[in-house]
Amino acid sequence: MYKNLTIASVLGAVAVVLGAFGAHALKNKLSPEALNSFETAVKYQMYHALFLLFINVSNQITTSFKHKISLLVIIGIILFSGSIYAIQLLSVPAKYIWFITPLGGLLLILGWFLTSFYFLKKVIKNE
Repeated sequence: MYKNLTIASVLGAVAVVLGAFGAHALKNKLSPEALNSFETAVKYQMYHALFLLFINVSNQITTSFKHKISLLVIIGIILFSGSIYAIQLLSVPAKYIWFITPLGGLLLILGWFLTSFYFLKKVIKNE
């Protein structure tokens, strides 16, 4: 659990750093469209870092599910946000890694669905 909390905290801190970097250093270097894409990556990274914190401090979720959800979300962040960072910061052509961003997004969605599935099972069990 503490490993996931540590990772979530680092991901949150990196999102703040990259957000500030984007707002200041990249403002005049990227096109408005590219900057918007970069900001989307930062937002999704932060949203999901907070989601990871919530999941891993919750007493309502078993350790096994915390690990499953966290794995999906961490890999999702790396693939989704990381691929956008690579395109915008490292000038990696999108045509070479086009499939990575949606794959990361899919993993993020699966993390949310796994969470909702877990809670839905609890609701059904208690009724």
